[in-house]
Order: sequence, then structure tokens, then C-alpha cells
Amino acid sequence: MSERAGAVTMKGHPLTLVGEEVRVGEAAPDFTVVDNALQPVSFSSFRGEVCILSSVPSLDTPVCDTQTRRFNELAGRLGPDVVVLTVSMDLPFAQKRWCGAAGVEAVRTLSDHREASFGLAYGLLIKELRLLARAVLIVDREGIVRYRQLVPEITEEPDYAGALRAAEALV
Repeated sequence: MSERAGAVTMKGHPLTLVGEEVRVGEAAPDFTVVDNALQPVSFSSFRGEVCILSSVPSLDTPVCDTQTRRFNELAGRLGPDVVVLTVSMDLPFAQKRWCGAAGVEAVRTLSDHREASFGLAYGLLIKELRLLARAVLIVDREGIVRYRQLVPEITEEPDYAGALRAAEALV
């Protein structure tokens, strides 16, 4: 398994990402995570839809909260052909509680806590914390990555406008 030391920072402290880095133009790797009902969900089940993959360290932190709420707003504007998935290491129970409290209904939250399947497949697993790095990927209907932003400092927000433009170009 490859490691990229210093690929991201948290409050200026370098962190190591584990897994294979996925690049724009490559096929999006499949992964299996758990939904809020504790059911397995494979990414391949979204083939044929435009997907926004929003990766966050934990929904119970201010920046992750803001990022997920923002993508919830954007999802409402993008229409039914775009699926927004937020993946974190949070337990499904915590994700369900957070969504209910935040009124988030347009984003599906998925937990990678069991096997880090998503984190390892996309090179976003933070070795030192066993959390996911902050990133946004847009995958087209054919399963090709068309946009990727790895946020270098995980306490900062992603480029929402860039992600929105990339998603709109695919619908």
C-alpha cells in the first residue's frame, strides 16, 4: 500500500495519506461502505449517475458540518441526475443523528469505519488519525473521475464553486 507523507496538513502539521491516489481521467475505484441503516453500499451501484464524493474527517466538527450542509444546498439545485455522497469514518449512528439535527436530506452520508475501503481506494486515509482527508471528487455517469480536489489543509473548506462547475458540466 502506498503512502504519501506530508500530502495534507492539520493546523500546519504534516500527515500521511495511505492508499492509491486517484487522478482525473481515471476510472473511479469501487468501494463498499455502510449507510445509516447499517447496510453495505457499493459505489458501483451509482453507475449511470453523476456523483459528487465529498470526503470529510468527521461530521461533528465545524468545517465538515459546513461542507456537508453546503453540498446539501447544492444538491437541491443540481437536480435528480446528481447524487451527493459524503463519506467519513463516523459511525452510521452518528451520521444519522447528525443528518437529523442538521436537516440534511439531499446528501447521503456513508460510513467507511469498517474497512476504510473508500479511504484506501482513493488514497485519502490519514495514517496518523484513521480519518479521511478532506476532498471532493466528481465522477461522471461512466464512472470516470472528472474533478478532484484534495484540500491541502484539512481545517479549510473545499472549492465549492469549482466542484459545482464540474458537476454542472456533466448533467
